[in-house]
Amino acid sequence: MSEAHGAVSLEAAAAHGDEHESTGIDGRKLGMWLLLSSEFLLFGALISNYLLYSTRPGFAGPYPAEIYDIPFTSVSSFVLLMSSLTMVLAHNAVSRGDQGATGTWLFATAALGAVFLGGQVFEFTEFIVHYDMTLSTSPAASAFYVLTGFHGAHVAVGVIMLLSLWGLSRRPGGLSERRGMNLELVGLYWHFVDIVWIVIFTVVYLLSAAS
Repeated sequence: MSEAHGAVSLEAAAAHGDEHESTGIDGRKLGMWLLLSSEFLLFGALISNYLLYSTRPGFAGPYPAEIYDIPFTSVSSFVLLMSSLTMVLAHNAVSRGDQGATGTWLFATAALGAVFLGGQVFEFTEFIVHYDMTLSTSPAASAFYVLTGFHGAHVAVGVIMLLSLWGLSRRPGGLSERRGMNLELVGLYWHFVDIVWIVIFTVVYLLSAAS
């Protein structure tokens, strides 16, 4: 009886071993929230930098707001937002223990992220080839490329993490309840990337083009 009680105690300790003592939150999740908080401040600084130079006169070449293709970017934005839905479906699937659905939705999320990245590469190519707006054209162009390129890099990292989880889901045993925390952390990161893009699309594209 005492041995069984000891085994239960060890399992309980292992289950709560990763929790932060003062908050009761898993240490990995707390670390992710802290990382995303610092990233949000960084994106805020980059957006502010773009707004500072977006309409400043005296520079040659086109300003980003003058050549935006809002319909095209709207479609790309919709694709990225749909990836948040597939991410939620993946999380629900792993919580039900449905490994097949988990893999399917993870791959769908990664594919939608890759489509968004393809749209961003196409947009940059159009700006450079057809409008001659490069990174060194003006401070406004530099601020635009740095901001959107930095976000694109975050999307690329997210796609790599999603594909890694998809690979794990296809292995024997799939994503266990313990590994499910990894999916939850990637989900937090992915939703953050989507939220940041909503802000960028609204402030940098829609409001700048309308002004």
